[in-house]
Amino acid sequence: MKRQQGQVSHTTLSLAHAHFKKGEYAEAETLYSTYIGQCYRADPVGVGSGSKCSLEDLATAYNNRGQIKYFRVDFYEAMDDYTSAIQVQPNFEVPYYNRGLILYRLGCFDEALEDFKKVLDLNPGFQDATLSLKQTILDKEEKQTRNY
Repeated sequence: MKRQQGQVSHTTLSLAHAHFKKGEYAEAETLYSTYIGQCYRADPVGVGSGSKCSLEDLATAYNNRGQIKYFRVDFYEAMDDYTSAIQVQPNFEVPYYNRGLILYRLGCFDEALEDFKKVLDLNPGFQDATLSLKQTILDKEEKQTRNY
């Protein structure tokens, strides 16, 4: 039974990715949520240890569900998913970048800088993070100059 549950999770994740790629975000979000739930039901103590859900897959599911919430402009819910992705897989640079973008848009420049720097620690060749870091520094300085 447990093996079948693992196969269902993999199928669910594959379907979620397919809907995500097609821009069918409502369907993808439902499937990512189902997959995340399946992972925790299969191994509530330590997902990834004995579970059929890999930490990489779980982190990707959280990150992609966060992207869907970002597209809906549900920034705080998106950040929660990015943070969950980071907690599951701390060396996955993409959710740090995505969370940094939201923090930047919210004017939380110090926190955005931390996330962009972490991305570049993990992946020095991440060009968008380099550009975002530079822009965040400029905007933070401008904000301080204008004193607002």
